[in-house]
Amino acid sequence: MTEATYTVEGMTCAHCVGAVKEEVGELTGVRSVEVDLDSGAVKVTSEQPLSHDVVEAAVVEAGYRLAA
Repeated sequence: MTEATYTVEGMTCAHCVGAVKEEVGELTGVRSVEVDLDSGAVKVTSEQPLSHDVVEAAVVEAGYRLAA
């Protein structure tokens, strides 16, 4: 297992958290997604390291953006 933490910008409510968890959680190999609304931190646990581009695409699909 591997863990990675990303910062997502634009989340303002529980619905935002749910949207990000759903999209990122559907990525192949993802075991869990934890989102902290206040900090924007998204911790992803997966079977293997995920490509930054793949995670970014899922976050964009949810309607948000990864911090630079």
